[in-house]
Amino acid sequence: MSLLDLITGSTGNQVAEQAENKFGISKTQIIGLLVVAAPLVISYLKKKSENADEAEKLNATLDKHHDGSILNNPAQALERGQEGDSILSHIFGGEKANVENQLSQNTGISMDKIGPILAMLAPVIMGYIGQEKQANGVTSGGGLGDLLGGILGNSAQESQASNNPLSDILGSVIGGATQSQGGGLGDILGSVLGGGNQQQSQQGGLGGLLGGLFGK
Repeated sequence: MSLLDLITGSTGNQVAEQAENKFGISKTQIIGLLVVAAPLVISYLKKKSENADEAEKLNATLDKHHDGSILNNPAQALERGQEGDSILSHIFGGEKANVENQLSQNTGISMDKIGPILAMLAPVIMGYIGQEKQANGVTSGGGLGDLLGGILGNSAQESQASNNPLSDILGSVIGGATQSQGGGLGDILGSVLGGGNQQQSQQGGLGGLLGGLFGK
């Protein structure tokens, strides 16, 4: 399963429906958040995995807690919110509040809800990475950097070959970040993903892209 399949397929839609029911946020906004959050989390993890100790810790965590079973039972996402918040605190560290603020601004999801929704999404994203780790026979931290880079690279290639509007957003994010008018999320993504050809949205960031695509 590709990252795009995760987001636009059954798992992504089921998680989005749960979040919609719990938080009163539209399913479109939740999927839009997942479109950005998934590659952002994976990019931060890839950066962390450049440190050998961090890579081994991540490998052990994936083996112990994230075997991919959550993808077959997305209802776990609601139940594992506290765990998800801990995951995000470790991944983003001191940047967590800033990341949440920029995601809030660019998706239109209020600050009081963006954190809990991201906490739902985190175990799903980690489960996906764990499943890919098993599928690719990665057994140590040494192979995680290449695995995570491959996930991002394959998703970018897939997005370029697809006419799916969500994949267009994903492609712009992975290919060099969506640049909002005030920097913000585009700067975060750009710094994590190494810059690239940043794209300027005429309406300002991810919110403008989603608005144009879905008539918001």
